[in-house]
Formats: sequence, structure tokens, C-alpha cells
Amino acid sequence: MKFRQSKQWVCVAGAALFVVACGGGGGGGSPAPDTSAADRIEPFDPSMRSAPKAAASPLPTAGRAPQAKPVRLGPLAATALQPLQKKAASNQSNGVRQQIGLARAVAATATSSGLRSQLQWSATERGTQRAAISFEAQGALGVRLGLRVRSLPAGGTLRFYAQTGEAVFEVSGEEVLGTITRNLQAGDTGDAARTYWSPDFGGAETTLELELPANADLTQLDIAVPTLSHFYVEPDRAAQSSLTKVGEAATCNIDVSCRPEYSSESRSVARMIFVENGSTFVCTGTLLNDAQSSTTPYFLTANHCVSTQTAASSVTTDWFYRSAACDTSEVNAGARRLHGGATLLYAQAATDTSFMRLNAAPPAGIVFAGSYFGAVAEGAGALSIHHPQGDLQKLSEGAVKQFNNCTFETCQVSTSQDGRFLAVGWSAGTTEGGSSGTSLFLPIGSKRYVAGQLLGGGATCQNPTGYDYYGRYDLAFQAALKNWLKPAP
Repeated sequence: MKFRQSKQWVCVAGAALFVVACGGGGGGGSPAPDTSAADRIEPFDPSMRSAPKAAASPLPTAGRAPQAKPVRLGPLAATALQPLQKKAASNQSNGVRQQIGLARAVAATATSSGLRSQLQWSATERGTQRAAISFEAQGALGVRLGLRVRSLPAGGTLRFYAQTGEAVFEVSGEEVLGTITRNLQAGDTGDAARTYWSPDFGGAETTLELELPANADLTQLDIAVPTLSHFYVEPDRAAQSSLTKVGEAATCNIDVSCRPEYSSESRSVARMIFVENGSTFVCTGTLLNDAQSSTTPYFLTANHCVSTQTAASSVTTDWFYRSAACDTSEVNAGARRLHGGATLLYAQAATDTSFMRLNAAPPAGIVFAGSYFGAVAEGAGALSIHHPQGDLQKLSEGAVKQFNNCTFETCQVSTSQDGRFLAVGWSAGTTEGGSSGTSLFLPIGSKRYVAGQLLGGGATCQNPTGYDYYGRYDLAFQAALKNWLKPAP
């Protein structure tokens, strides 16, 4: 099983060719030829020119609302949690968007009148008024609040934080309404499109604080919290005895910190956490450079991870999320989380492509990956950097084996002219759930370029000769991505 569906992954090429289609992975492969520079966009390290604008730092704890009325939910029922755990145990394979959170209804604040009745307003020294409400889900390893927003008084500010923590995330009412408008303008409908998702703070509790002008008309406050996402897997859990995170990545994975020659590619790859219909998932994505090296934060992942603007609006990205040193359990001290969501620019199931623009500038130190949209040869060497099971960054090395056409259930051998996916066999490492959307890097000359993004496949530590399948970047580039990355003069 490679995807979110429960159907078994099958590779089809006719009975006589079944082994050719599905086996034979491994082998380093030969390097890709040094093709024309017209077929690629070079990687770009902004630190070599000037540092990009860094993401905003968390606000200090001073000035929080003095009272936050608690809304408490009990633990997840065993009947709700057991199927998720069973699914996770049978789903330790690549191509799956790793689920870590489940939607829970919040009856007390399901309507705007219900939320308003919970708020206790007080005056501030700034001449404004503010109120806060705390949400706690017993046993949760993280909580994201789903705010259904219809209207907010002008000049309002929303803050999110944990009562026991220091970090505070602040967003203006205008930004929240802008997110909702973007969802609706993209064609998304229903309450999901009108939902703004808070960050999580790694525990069972998240507080929502509202600050409004003193003369604000509270009847214009049409906001409710009918849903929260209850994390039953902790995104940042570190085991004491081994380098494992979120579901414990398989032991044949290679710590990217052990391969410093891939530092540039590592700094372009981020773990991605997002919400869909109240459930929280993990995938992997890559920051792409454009031909002008404009530092616009274009972000490539898989369509089966994020295919709607509403899901894109909930995206958070974790940068430099790797080990502090080779094969250690300590997380890199420079790891940074970026909030703000993304604007979905292109989503296509045919090549499993999702292409976004992050709404906030990524942190200093990142690299914008180069990309290659020319012909890929069978036998070309390839590598992938990803977050299996949401783990710290891992590395896989191998070669392109063949071309395929794939759906979520089957993969059929095709030709370079007609195949929409690249089949890759690994000689070292593998991919797992949470690796979805990770880029395939192709060596050309002395550099490495994105040539696809992970749909799924059969490669595991127990099945090292299985293939993984990457949607062809060149097809998506020619169909649409060139309009942003290399527009015509």
C-alpha cells in the first residue's frame, strides 16, 4: 500500500514482463549527461548574494490576556484511535501522506454565539479590548484550532499560544479574511473553505486571543471554533535511543547529516504539515528557484498531498529539520518552522504535481533548488532527500530504471515519449510514508537538479529492489510551471 487509499499497490506490464516492471531496483546508475543549459534552472543560494528576509520571530509572552476561559475535551475514544493506529502500522510505505492528527468536534464553540458567550473582554493599556479562550484536548500531542470565519471587526488581531509556552503567533484580521477569500476564489466551498487553521504548540492546549479596537461592534464578530485537529502522533518527538521521529523511520534510511556533500539540496527541502477536513498530515516538499533568482518561495510537492487551496492555506514548513550530527538523536539547533500557509498555483493528478508559493519568506540559510526540464535517460543516477514518517531528513541514492504511467492502484511500463512517471531503484536508503512529494534530484555536471516528485512505489527496507515512482517534472514544467519559473520575455 503506497497511498492514502487502502488498495494494494500493483505494478502491471503484462504477465511476461511483471518482474521487469516491479523488480531490479538498486545500482548507482550512470550520471546524466551535461545537457544544454537551456533545459534547466540553476540552484541559487541567497547567502552568496544577500540574506533573504527572515521569518518573523515569535512574540514575547508579555501582554497576554489575563483570563482565558477553558474549553476541555476528553481523550480520544479508543474506537477512534485504534483504526488509525492499525492503519499506520500497515502503512509504513512510501507515497503515503503520513496522518498525525484527527478532527474533533467542539460543541461549546461550534457557533459564533457560542464562542462569544465564552469570551470575557477587558480593556488594555493600548486603548483596545481583548479576550481569550483556551482549548485543551486531553492526551493530545498537539492541537490546531479550526476557526470558521465569516466576518471580523476592522482593525482586529488574533494571537495563538500555549498557556505554558513562550511562543506567540500573531496574525491580523485582514490576513485571516484574506486567507478565507483566497480559498473561496479558488473555487473551494463549504465550511472547510471558511476555516483558518491555527499553529500547534506541541501540547494538549492552544489558546486563541482576540484583540479589537475599543469601539468595535462585537456583533460583527462572526467567528466560531467548531473543530480542532487532535495530534495523536507528536511531530517533534525524539526517541532516546535512536534517530527516529514520527512513526520511527525504518533503519535502512540514511541520515543526510552523514553526507555533507548534499548540504545544498538538504537546505532546499522541508517537512510539510497541513490540515484537510480537520485531519493533519505530513509530506515533504522542495523550494524551487526561478530563472531570475527572484527568491520568490515557489514550493513543489505532490498533488496527493495538497490539491486544494484550502489545504495549502494550512501549510506549515519545517526547515533544516535534520540531525545535529551524523547518526545522532539530537535535532539540529537551527531548525525553523514557517507559518502563513501557501497560495496554490498548479495542481495536476496526471503527474501528481502540486506547485505553491509560500505566503511568508523562508528563513535565512535556505537554498532554492535548481530544476531540469529536459530529457531524462534510463540509467541516470538519482537521489532524494525526504522526511520518512515525518522523521529528520534522510537520503536515498539510486538510478532511473524506466518510464511508467501510474495511478493510485497500478503502474504500467511505458516509454519516454508517453510515460508520465520515472521509475527509480535505490542502491542505498528507501522512502516511506511522509516522503510523499519529495523531489528526485538528477546530477548534471557538478550540480543536482529537481526532475520529479514522489508519488509512491514498492521500495522498502524489506523490499530494496522495489521501485519508487516520481511524477515527471518536465511535463509539469512545460504544461504550466514555466509560466512562473521561466516566463517568456
